[in-house]
Amino acid sequence: MVRELPDVEYQRYWRRLQQIGLNAYEARSYLVLIGHARFKALELAARAHVPRQKIYEVLDSLVDKGFARVVQEKTKLFSAVEPSLAIPSYFERLRQATEQELSEKSRLGGNLVEDLMKTYAEGQGGRGTLDFLRIVNEPSQTAASYRDMIQEVHRDYLEFSRAPYAVDPLDEQLVKTARSRGVRCRLLLESGTVDTDHRKRLEEYVALGIEVRQAKSLPMKLAVFDGMKGMIALLDPVITRPTWTAVVFDHEGMGEAMVGLFEDYWSKAVVLKGG
Repeated sequence: MVRELPDVEYQRYWRRLQQIGLNAYEARSYLVLIGHARFKALELAARAHVPRQKIYEVLDSLVDKGFARVVQEKTKLFSAVEPSLAIPSYFERLRQATEQELSEKSRLGGNLVEDLMKTYAEGQGGRGTLDFLRIVNEPSQTAASYRDMIQEVHRDYLEFSRAPYAVDPLDEQLVKTARSRGVRCRLLLESGTVDTDHRKRLEEYVALGIEVRQAKSLPMKLAVFDGMKGMIALLDPVITRPTWTAVVFDHEGMGEAMVGLFEDYWSKAVVLKGG
């Protein structure tokens, strides 16, 4: 049975197929194929308004993407793969290809970081006067710095935890891993920020020996590792849409001061009560 799509439907489907990744010729050809049992290549070219010299390239691409199949008889014929199979499998192949590409780029990026850091260190010619302080505005870089430090902590990890989070310590397996290494972990949360989901995760933390308390308010976001490394995040008071600016430090005096501030708030805080 042959079914020709009305022009309005045809144009709508043609645009939507292009939105998911087919080019104009591929989308046209597929729409013709799904209305017919099978076609010779040059017959399809005429019906789909594809240049004859392009039709084999278009059909090869449709076969590769899973939208068409080859039916071999006396001559090579092409038919459509039904949409319920073609479209989901097309996206699954895209997902796998994207994951593979990202994995390879991540591997290459890791190697590049190591190589470039050697050049960077040589170019800096030693430590500068403010190398122990670094300002970070990008949340992903703040998160990366946090994860680097918590992976390297040996004795003590403490944190003022306030939303919004670049990294939510309650979502971090790294906190549990640090505790399993014998690190003393203390989290001080701001009152009113603990919902039901957070409370469940807090109970898991407490069961693992992570200390958790709650304060009425906290002046900033703060994380300190082994009393020396850490970060302070301050809310920008000027711009309309509030954002956090983080100061990453590696300084004994700064660490000592921040630990003192934490201990002051910790001593006045209360243990979070169960729900």
